[in-house]
Amino acid sequence: MNKRLTKGEKKIFGVCSGLADYFEMDPTVIRLIFLVMLLILGTGVLLYLLLAVVMPEKPVS
Repeated sequence: MNKRLTKGEKKIFGVCSGLADYFEMDPTVIRLIFLVMLLILGTGVLLYLLLAVVMPEKPVS
């Protein structure tokens, strides 16, 4: 079965949990990465919103 990047369980848009599922990581780690990107680089929110629009929903099975 091929892995697909899809949104996961939703806290806001499901981006972090979808990325965590894809990379087999804890969603908290992904959320911390976005927080660091926001504070240091200032790009965390922009990237998050872009992914929220681009990432497909998880198919209902």
